[in-house]
This record gives sequence, structure tokens and C-alpha cells, in this order.
Amino acid sequence: MGCFASVYRGREASMQESSPLIAWENFYVIVGTSAAALTGLMFIVITLIAGIQGSRSGGIVAAFGTPNVVHFGVALFVAAILSAPWPELGYVGLVLGLCGLGGVGYVIVVLRRTLRQVGYKPVLEDWLGHIVFPFICYITLVVSGVLLLSNPTLALFCVGAVTVLLLFIGIHNAWDTITYVALQYAQPAQEESRRQD
Repeated sequence: MGCFASVYRGREASMQESSPLIAWENFYVIVGTSAAALTGLMFIVITLIAGIQGSRSGGIVAAFGTPNVVHFGVALFVAAILSAPWPELGYVGLVLGLCGLGGVGYVIVVLRRTLRQVGYKPVLEDWLGHIVFPFICYITLVVSGVLLLSNPTLALFCVGAVTVLLLFIGIHNAWDTITYVALQYAQPAQEESRRQD
């Protein structure tokens, strides 16, 4: 029995040493940590927005706030996937492809929410940041999952680009959401102070 265990450990060690995922370990530690921290900050932001705006912001937050948490969560999930000790790249490709398909479906949900909400009229920057760029990221994730076995170097660079872009999209969109809410909240307060003067 001990002979089989040592052969298995030796085979497992040689597979891990030859895996192209090993070179990406530090990258995904950084991306995963950033995504987790930014997700925590989004919870704080959403709590503050809810306290300021009350129930009026429900549709706006669903269309423009919640997707940021999802994008950060996907970046964290991908970092976790690529940091796991997979025995074969085929499994990694399958999980990445399914994650990308889920992301495409979610972007369609966000599009519907954006079209249904009435509290804010999106501009080109909003369409790019909330629909177009995330859609491109998730399609790239699907393609990368398919390419992982035939061209792992290209696929892993594409996945790395997707995770970083999802972080930047989330940061940009969160900033837009915060500034919009802050300006909306500041206007009634300024009008009230003018009336009192």
C-alpha cells in the first residue's frame, strides 16, 4: 500500500511542477485579495446608499450597484479556481467556461434591470461599463476555457486580463454609483439650506 501512495505522490508532484498554473500563483493571490477587499467595501457602500436614499434606490442599486459585487466575486472565484491544485487542465477549462456562461447570462439580467429602472437614464459610459465590457470579459472567459488545453499560455493570459478588467470595471462602476448618489443627496440638502437662508 505504501508503494502505491509514494507513486501517486510522485506523479502528483510532477504534474504540479509541469502545470502552467504554477507560474500564475502570485498573480491570483493579488487579484483574489483585491477582489475580496473590494467586495467588502461594496457592502459598506450599498449600506450607506440604502441609508441615504431609502427605498427609492432599489432599482438603481440592482442595475448599477449589485453587478459590481458580482464582478468582484467572479474575479475572486477565478483566482480561487486557478490557485487550486488541479490534476488536469481540462477540468479548469470546464469550470472557467461554465463561469463565463454564467457571467453572460448575468449581463443579460443586468441589461433587463437597466432598461426597467426609471430612476436614472444611462449614458454611453454606463452602457460600456455595465453591459459591453462585462459581456466581453465573460465571453473571453468562455473562449479561454475552451482554449486552455490547446493553447494554455494564451488562455491563461486572457483569463488574467479578464480578472484584472473585471476589477477595474467594478472600481469604475462603484465610483460612478457613489458619486451619483452623493450628488443626488447633496442637491436636496443644498436646496433646503437655501430655503432656510
